[in-house]
Amino acid sequence: MSIKMYNTLTRQKETFKPIEENKVKMYVCGPTVYNYIHVGNARPAIVFDTVRRYLEYAGYQVDYVLNFTDVDDKLIKAANELGEAVPDIAEKFIQAYKDDVGKLHVKEAVHHPRVTETMDEIIAFIKGLVDKGYAYESEGDVYFKTRSFDDYGKLSHQSVNELQSGARIQVGEKKQDPLDFALWKDAKDGEITWDSPWGSGRPGWHIECSAMAKKYLGDTIDIHAGGQDLSFPHHENEIAQSECMNEQTFANYWLHNGYIQIDNEKMSKSLGNFILVHDLVEQHDPNVVRFFMLSVHYRNPINFNDELLRSAKNSYDRIKTAYENLKHRRQVSLDLTDEIDAWKDKVNAHRDQFEVEMNDDFNTANAISVLFNLSKDANVYIQNKQTSTEVIDEFIKAFDDITEVLGFKLAEEALLDEDIETLIQERIDARKQKDFARADEIRDQLKEEGIILEDTAQGTRWKRS
Repeated sequence: MSIKMYNTLTRQKETFKPIEENKVKMYVCGPTVYNYIHVGNARPAIVFDTVRRYLEYAGYQVDYVLNFTDVDDKLIKAANELGEAVPDIAEKFIQAYKDDVGKLHVKEAVHHPRVTETMDEIIAFIKGLVDKGYAYESEGDVYFKTRSFDDYGKLSHQSVNELQSGARIQVGEKKQDPLDFALWKDAKDGEITWDSPWGSGRPGWHIECSAMAKKYLGDTIDIHAGGQDLSFPHHENEIAQSECMNEQTFANYWLHNGYIQIDNEKMSKSLGNFILVHDLVEQHDPNVVRFFMLSVHYRNPINFNDELLRSAKNSYDRIKTAYENLKHRRQVSLDLTDEIDAWKDKVNAHRDQFEVEMNDDFNTANAISVLFNLSKDANVYIQNKQTSTEVIDEFIKAFDDITEVLGFKLAEEALLDEDIETLIQERIDARKQKDFARADEIRDQLKEEGIILEDTAQGTRWKRS
């Protein structure tokens, strides 16, 4: 299978060729965990999870790394404002991140490195740059010599001279050149710090990802991904320090997703349009949120509002209804032989088209169009007076395979035993309080889920139908 992806580094689509056969080393920049993530953070989480899923669908083993920045200025500020320790705040919002993206069906990374757990590697990385002459210490700070890397600016396609015009040395900085950036920051009163060859302090932001990528994936990786806003300076700086330290290419393919706007405006707290995923998944079906995110090509900007989400829900429901109708019709289908091959060929043609679209820079927007076409054929087929179980199963498998890659679910999750017991207890309490309407409502809800209740002298029993 030949997959092409748009490489930000070369500004063109390239055929993907991994370093190792059938294995992909993929690093995605994760969040700074000082608060709940917003909808802008959700887009790369969903997009690159889908890229990972498709690579796995294509037969690759994906060593997927997504980091947590668990110490930086924002975390320290939050800790001071709340009177809590930085590690405690970080732990709270790491778990919140996992909960939020889990509801969006984002798979757990193979590795979730944290800055605080990679400090030895970060310090060793910085020391290596200093020893090689690419970095210098200045009154407890350590800076990277940007001009020492001849290819600086190759990711953002800017020259050092262009960058120099807007560069300034800020108050409190001790660097020699406005273009230099911090690798290590001298300790300040009241901040969390670590011991280093340059005194107590903490790492700069850019060095963290270089050290974590090296630790978990090696000196050269296949894919480095993140939001478009990270392209410069974060990823540009990662390239500079990694290639100076390791003396080889840092990443062969750079993928960046486009921005999110809210009602055609930039999302910001000052405009009051700042949407937290924590709130979003309480108000909207996470499947619909994910469907919506993938309905636009990942490199394009995407506009976000309630009206567009409602439209996405209608589209998602059309596909879901076709899938549910197939499941229902399967119960009365026959083992027919007429036209089976012709219909199976139609289904396989949709599957092939799905792969064509995904092989072209992970075009999920067109992949969703394939699902609509698959739904149309499914609806046509089940209008026949007689249908074949074999064909129905082929349709269902195609839906399952495609939506497994796209990461949204069409089938309702079956109730777990503990959920059933909780509802039964709620029904018992409702009957004691003579709230028979609620009790009947729970019985009907469980019946729809295939749960049959039996009230006996010994209590309420249940079984699955």
